[in-house]
Amino acid sequence: MKSASKKENQDILHVDYQSASLDIWDKKYRLKDISGKSIDLNIEDTLKRVAKALAGVEHPDIQDKWEKEFFWALSSGAIPAGRIMSNAGAGEHKPATSTINCTVSGSIADSMTGILEKVTEAGLTLKAGCGIGYEFSTLRPKGAYVTGAGAYTSGPLSFMDIYDKTCFTVSSAGGRRGAQMGTFDVGHPDVEDFIKAKRENGRLRQFNLSLLITEEFIKAVKEDNDWPLAFPLDPNLPEAKVVNLEDPKQIIWREWTTTEGYITNDNGLVACKVYKIIRARELWDLIMDSTYNYAEPGFILIDKVNEMNNNWFDENIRATNPCGEQPLPEYGSCLLGSVNLTRFVQNPFTDEVTFNWKSFRRVVGVFTRMLDNVVEINGLPIERQREEICRKRRHGMGFLGLGSAMTMMRMKYGSQESLEFTDQVSKELAVTGWKIALELSKEKGPAPIFFEEFTVTKEMLKQRPEMINDGWQLDDKIPGRILHAKYSRYMRKIAEVEPELVDELSEIGARFTHHSSIAPTGTISLSIGNNVSNGIEPSFAHHYFRNVIREKKKTKEKIDVYSFELLSYMNMVNPNVDLEADSESDNKLPDYFVTAEDITPKEHVDVQSASQKWIDSSISKTANVPTDFKFEDFKDIYLYAHDQGLKGCTTFRFNPEAFQGVLVKEKDLKNTLYTFVLDDGKEIQVAGNEEIEYDGEIHTAANLFDALKEGYYGKF
Repeated sequence: MKSASKKENQDILHVDYQSASLDIWDKKYRLKDISGKSIDLNIEDTLKRVAKALAGVEHPDIQDKWEKEFFWALSSGAIPAGRIMSNAGAGEHKPATSTINCTVSGSIADSMTGILEKVTEAGLTLKAGCGIGYEFSTLRPKGAYVTGAGAYTSGPLSFMDIYDKTCFTVSSAGGRRGAQMGTFDVGHPDVEDFIKAKRENGRLRQFNLSLLITEEFIKAVKEDNDWPLAFPLDPNLPEAKVVNLEDPKQIIWREWTTTEGYITNDNGLVACKVYKIIRARELWDLIMDSTYNYAEPGFILIDKVNEMNNNWFDENIRATNPCGEQPLPEYGSCLLGSVNLTRFVQNPFTDEVTFNWKSFRRVVGVFTRMLDNVVEINGLPIERQREEICRKRRHGMGFLGLGSAMTMMRMKYGSQESLEFTDQVSKELAVTGWKIALELSKEKGPAPIFFEEFTVTKEMLKQRPEMINDGWQLDDKIPGRILHAKYSRYMRKIAEVEPELVDELSEIGARFTHHSSIAPTGTISLSIGNNVSNGIEPSFAHHYFRNVIREKKKTKEKIDVYSFELLSYMNMVNPNVDLEADSESDNKLPDYFVTAEDITPKEHVDVQSASQKWIDSSISKTANVPTDFKFEDFKDIYLYAHDQGLKGCTTFRFNPEAFQGVLVKEKDLKNTLYTFVLDDGKEIQVAGNEEIEYDGEIHTAANLFDALKEGYYGKF
């Protein structure tokens, strides 16, 4: 790799950091000593600390060289995820923290011992600063008999409450609360309770929730078929000895996360007792109504996730990290980073606007090496987590500022031009990353999984019939590097444009099994990126408020923020822009300044689809829709996402009756009245944007109402 020129890719446009950006950096990423004294004096110091820490992994003879290269990349648009920014090089002050953003729990066994073991591991993981995901549909349904206890279980949702309270209690490192994902199979008998769980005030608020949607269920919805809700039959119960295993009204055979302790057939399927049969469309309508009104559950197309997984031959994925961009196996972990696309837009807002692809590829190349080095300083608290990340070395590089960059290039988010741009950005990132994967493998060696040999099974040949055409037979031994490079669905797409690269990867093995994912990037976009748009999203608004947790504050605090593209436009084109100006005004923003609510759900999905082809993990994407968006126009968005080949989808519609989001617009607050009941029983109504003095502090009405309703008032 060539040495980077100091002059290359300097700021195209200087825009001073807004106070909200500096404030978030100070609270979350700035290194301080035990007394609170700042060690990082400015953002440049933070970047230098991270560059030095990651270069320290290199051979001593080349550490200085790579420290300079890494600092150049960080100064040119590479932004590691929050745990790296906060904790890399901070060992003297925070020795028990991790540089890993996201993990997935081991499978939760259907026993009290199994449940509590995973709670303990979750607490240690959250304490180290990592988010964590779990699948809870491994637990038997509410009311099922537990033979050892001689009692009936309270069901998975009640045990999720324990994990929720653990997460709320454990203050994550780096000044943030923990983040969790709970996934749940759409065929579990308690699925309806899972869908409605967060309608109860204050319940499961430390969780994002997503359903594991199968192709079988989608087919049942489209054909308006019945849908059985079932759970593995307990072979120790008397009913197991008399049930007719061939009667589909009593028993259905399904794949399960484990066959241990269950009745199985010759195909490795588990006998599941049918608890209830409902119409698939009835369940679908419940899902979509909940998503429309409560923004959850999310939607994970789990069969597509496993079909497209690079490690298809070694993993059965059932859960994701808290924001869904990393589907991970048991004890899987992933480190993250994003490239700020606005840094490569030259001559923004003009007829001469261009995107600097050469510089973009250079940054991606150096950044890939940086993220690979994070594996060596992972700081994960559990041995199986450390073993898993070192065996596969997966990381997830993505981008942020896509919506901002489109605006600066005078593209409308969701237009055909913007889809082509998204496709090219993702493709260039992917191909560059896999080229570096080969370089690093030659220099440092491939991921250990590629040295391993795997026995060819019936299931493998069924999933990949092309293996038979290539001469592989049952019980043959085949190296992991071949199964990865030649037979993963994703790497075959890379082979369409770089066949020789993939051939060489199959011979040598890559440095890592996964390279890309697109995270939501909320705080790093706002802080280090000076409020460029999050991840793959358009800007939420060009002026809005962000609700943030403040230590020792009784409610969330509302912070005033402006989009990066608005600040850039005011700096370069018109300092007198008026967001409320009418269409005839010279100070009106151009039409290409769109925001999330201007984009249709279909356009949101189209942009995600344009990127997913080249992203080997997944994408955290939220289709924001206005409060008054009609349900009839909304209800089929998940089916459209399925048909576009996505791995998952999430939507958000501001609904003040349910909760307030992290990001809010002034007009939503102004137009929403909150009712407070006073001690004497009187009621008062206050607009959400009004300030109230309560208990010795000033709060916005919306944040105070939310804190009291959700039960977190005074607990930060």
